[in-house]
Amino acid sequence: MSTIQRISAFSDGNVGGNPAGVLIAEELPDAATMQRIAAEVGYSETAFAAPGEHGWRVRYFSPLAEVPFCGHATIALGAALARAKGDGVFPLQLNQARISVQGWRDGDQLRAALQSPPTHSEPASPGLLASALELFGLVPDDLDPRLPPARIHAGADHLLLALRDPAKLSAMAYDLDAGRQLMEDAALLTIALVVAETPRRFHARNAFAVGGVFEDPATGAAAAALGGYLRDLGWPHGGAVEIVQGVDMGLPSRLHVEIGPETGASIRVSGATRPLVA
Repeated sequence: MSTIQRISAFSDGNVGGNPAGVLIAEELPDAATMQRIAAEVGYSETAFAAPGEHGWRVRYFSPLAEVPFCGHATIALGAALARAKGDGVFPLQLNQARISVQGWRDGDQLRAALQSPPTHSEPASPGLLASALELFGLVPDDLDPRLPPARIHAGADHLLLALRDPAKLSAMAYDLDAGRQLMEDAALLTIALVVAETPRRFHARNAFAVGGVFEDPATGAAAAALGGYLRDLGWPHGGAVEIVQGVDMGLPSRLHVEIGPETGASIRVSGATRPLVA
């Protein structure tokens, strides 16, 4: 079997980012084997890729379960493909969508940009919102009224909670088992807490209890979903926003989100990568 590559996606220069496993093989292993490998790697996700009818067939596994789409693992895969195949755009066939990832060398560093699945968003239901606020020890007055709570989607569903106060974001805490149960019941991949520093710069933390991980240091799928939500909302994004994530974990990450004008269209999310030693 091919060697697992370990790559940190959305790094801030040569530090931080979100580690992902990448396995590129001639054929995908069976699902049980991929699940075992992802658990052994221990990162929030591992991407598995093999040549397919439409470019590369890709599946993603967390240590606990398969997930439909993972942004940071796609960025890591883009870097791995660029290293192996040269700079280019690589079509990807996911379980439920076709997307692409671009990988290229930038000096000594590899960078990548994904084109997300289609996006959509809807207001969070009162029951889901109440449960999420209770989980994080928040109250309605903690929320930023400019960015109403929403269920946002770009290949997977996330709950978005925008906060007024950066200190509330830094103090994010919740019970992992309770968070996992809420996310499983609501079919959520993450709960994204964000603060808008400016219309084009956001600070984010993403709870990923359903994957067995308290928090992701960089979440490309949620970043894409946020981009689609901002477009739906009519937010003055100016065509792009930057998301700073992972700072409170000691893993500073930067995600660049490009937002086109077409409702529901794919969002481009890009960032730097750095290799990790096993």
